[in-house]
Amino acid sequence: MKEFEDLFSELQADMISICMEYVEDRADKVYVYASCEGNIISSKFFYLINNQYVKSHQVNDALEDGEERYDASPQRGFMVLDILNEDIEKIEALCEEYKRDVPTEMKLIYDVKSGHFKAEYNYELVYTNDDSKTSNYIANEWYEEVKNNKL
Repeated sequence: MKEFEDLFSELQADMISICMEYVEDRADKVYVYASCEGNIISSKFFYLINNQYVKSHQVNDALEDGEERYDASPQRGFMVLDILNEDIEKIEALCEEYKRDVPTEMKLIYDVKSGHFKAEYNYELVYTNDDSKTSNYIANEWYEEVKNNKL
């Protein structure tokens, strides 16, 4: 029988997998921001491609001359976000089933070349207790931090 950790890891792997599919496995690093606070579930994803940090809708901006363009249509982007949000809901249900704390925030980083996976979890309220911040604001803040510090 699968244990909590196995099921939790599978859901995270699925999140990385759908983001890799979005760029046809052509990225150096994948970053997924997942948030689950109160009744709010949200996600964002971005990439490191050709030494450039780009948000999901900007992936073609990082391509070199002659490289095949990505299909970065809004429909495909929303499809990925839908799957990410479903996975977040499944993680929430899994944590509740196993009587574990549900992370309010997950920052997933997958280094495609090395195969190294890193995850950071937060269990504190990040934005629902703040008058001006939203999950989108926090995700963009992380994107800027990664981009500026080359994480």
